[in-house]
Amino acid sequence: MILTPIAAHDLPKRLAALERGLKEEWQRRILRKIGRPGDLRRASGSQAARHHGEACSLLRRLGMAICPGAPQLDFSWDGTAVRIETEAYVLLHEGAHFQLASPARRRVIDFGLGPGPETGDRHRAQRAQRVHGIAREHEEAMASLLGILWEVELGHPALASFLDQNWLEGAERPATAAHFASILGGLRGDGFVGATGRPQRRLRQRPDAVSVERAAGSREVNVNGEAAMKRRRLPTAEPAEEH
Repeated sequence: MILTPIAAHDLPKRLAALERGLKEEWQRRILRKIGRPGDLRRASGSQAARHHGEACSLLRRLGMAICPGAPQLDFSWDGTAVRIETEAYVLLHEGAHFQLASPARRRVIDFGLGPGPETGDRHRAQRAQRVHGIAREHEEAMASLLGILWEVELGHPALASFLDQNWLEGAERPATAAHFASILGGLRGDGFVGATGRPQRRLRQRPDAVSVERAAGSREVNVNGEAAMKRRRLPTAEPAEEH
């Protein structure tokens, strides 16, 4: 849900403000890909159906089983399969979670992160939660940006998701650019995206550290999800070639 609505005519200024805060040219190039003007509106009709099919195809290539029905019936991910009666961008977000979760949590309801916005059986999802606090917020931010980059890769309206997930909230603030750069750098450093921002079809292989499940962090995460924290990076996955 967008915290502060941004008028279409203000978008170029917000994107430019965020870009000015980025220190590296490769980061700015990726932001420009996300911010393509034609990607502001969600797909509809036959285009939405095509995007949905492309998202399902990607999930299968990542190794996810799919099942009919909406997440409100129980969960988006029940530990074995993903509910597919939802929008394409939601499916890509779930695919990103599947990639980023530790091997053990890929077999857990909602990846052990607790209930999401579409979860129906919230009580069971809460009982299955294994990651809390800043560690959870950090992984959610990683999944958000990775899912958006999959939208860019597939030609889906990535800018709409970038707005919905509040990456432009406070775009003029240095902390917002620092957050974007940190999350993008983490995805690149762990091999989930290449130097040009193209996502890689790889899965995390290393387990969670014991401290991750109980991490409450020493500082708070603000409403933008800006993790002003002692950086707890995901374990490094195995190398992958950018395609």
